[in-house]
Amino acid sequence: MAELNVHELHDRLRDLDAEFEREMRARGFDPAQAENVALPSRLAKLYAERERTKAELEELEGGSNDRGRKNPESTQTRV
Repeated sequence: MAELNVHELHDRLRDLDAEFEREMRARGFDPAQAENVALPSRLAKLYAERERTKAELEELEGGSNDRGRKNPESTQTRV
């Protein structure tokens, strides 16, 4: 059952990545700069959802590699 969840999360993350990149470009942002710019609320929500999904995947896959990742809630920017 956990394996199915991992596949679903990978699919969800892929969809979120594509949507986030599309939305960033549509607003004139370079997606590579997501951590260095103040994001409009819609983009901040997508970014936070991507980070939560990545964290869930790491947890399900048994990864404890923190890599200095910030709390996704703290990356949201007020507009």
